Amino acid sequence: MIKFKSLEDIEQMKAAGELSKAALRRAGELCVPGTTTLEIDQAVEGLIRLHHGQPTFKGYGGFPGSVCSSVNEQIVHGIPSSTVVLQDGDIVSIDTGATLGGWVGDNAWTFCVGKVSDEWKGLCECTRDCLKAAIEQAVPGNRLGDIGAAVQEHAEENGYGVVRDYVGHGVGRVMHEEPEVRNYGRHGRGVRLRPGMVIAIEPMITLGTYDCHVLPNGWTVVTNDGQPAAHYENTVAITKDGPVILTSDHLGPWCPMQGGDGEL
Repeated sequence: MIKFKSLEDIEQMKAAGELSKAALRRAGELCVPGTTTLEIDQAVEGLIRLHHGQPTFKGYGGFPGSVCSSVNEQIVHGIPSSTVVLQDGDIVSIDTGATLGGWVGDNAWTFCVGKVSDEWKGLCECTRDCLKAAIEQAVPGNRLGDIGAAVQEHAEENGYGVVRDYVGHGVGRVMHEEPEVRNYGRHGRGVRLRPGMVIAIEPMITLGTYDCHVLPNGWTVVTNDGQPAAHYENTVAITKDGPVILTSDHLGPWCPMQGGDGEL
């Protein structure tokens, strides 16, 4: 069942979203050669707790980290580790979640580490643009299929693969609510979008095949062909006036991230 949020609920969710975005920005600052993904995880957890929040991911279903840190061919759910050291030329998807005041904020960004090839940068830029195109479709009267179709069309027109096995979701007092928000689909199909719905839109796009599998650790999802993947996500409220990004800087500036991979 879809849980609709009041305008007051949505205002409260902005605080959780802003904290999750601040955590993601902190992670981005650390995405440089020589940093371990565990160091990123510890910094993010510290920031979230400093601001009286809780890292939503930690312990969720048994997940051991406060962030998901997915490097290169890892699509999602990479486990932070002291043995995973970021290298020049890597791309790394960082997914952060913060719970504050009983509400969840959930977002992700793929960061370039050092000097990244034009081919891999192109994948990141296209995935970011897929997210933007999808958010533009998050208006009352449209359907979930319009969001998925926007992602699929932009990615496939540029020659990339669209992951089918993992999708976006509703967000509220828990991280995963209904509805399922697919990154593929057909215009005019699926659940109709209504004011009060809050969803995480999160394109996961691959340089090669979209076929994937889970590593023996039970969490980390990787591409079958070993080609890289990118992942971008925002928590978005559907309002009568259009989409509102809740994982944003509601009290501060909208400023560029390091790494040349667009604005966060």
